[in-house]
Amino acid sequence: MTTPILHTERLTLRVPQVEDFERYAEVIGDPVAARHIGGHLPRAGAWRRFLQMPGAWLLQGFAMFSVIETASGRWVGQAGPWRPEGWPGNEIGYVFHPDAWGQGYALESAVAAIDWAFDTLDWDEIVHCIAPENVASQKVAQRLGSTVRGPVRLPPPSDGVAVELWGQTRAQWRAGRMGRG
Repeated sequence: MTTPILHTERLTLRVPQVEDFERYAEVIGDPVAARHIGGHLPRAGAWRRFLQMPGAWLLQGFAMFSVIETASGRWVGQAGPWRPEGWPGNEIGYVFHPDAWGQGYALESAVAAIDWAFDTLDWDEIVHCIAPENVASQKVAQRLGSTVRGPVRLPPPSDGVAVELWGQTRAQWRAGRMGRG
């Protein structure tokens, strides 16, 4: 399987590798950082969750990318396409290590991932599943040009979690990209 590597001004997006796990485990082990992505887990649970993305790459041909700060080689988060069974749409998700918050990495990596999903996966629309209290993710979605579509129910085991669906079509994305220059 040939896997893509995307480059932005500051970031490299690639398929997750085992050396990414240490910092991923820090995110998943942090109650604040993991509160909107299924909750924090001990290291063994973080390992099982970490394996979802490489497995999805192998079986579906896409999943969230590991986001690497190009200058340092440091893993800073995950961003990209995600569509588990029963999901309400083709999601572009993002989660970042707390020491990478506030640096614009979510927006920068999501733009590259959305371009890739529309161009390579031929998706017609993308969504973001965001908790109503997750203001930071809502701001990223807004800056990406997505709008709130209303509440949605995720499949089990996340069916009890309050989530709003945000999204946009390929045409809306392309019009917004052209407008931004």
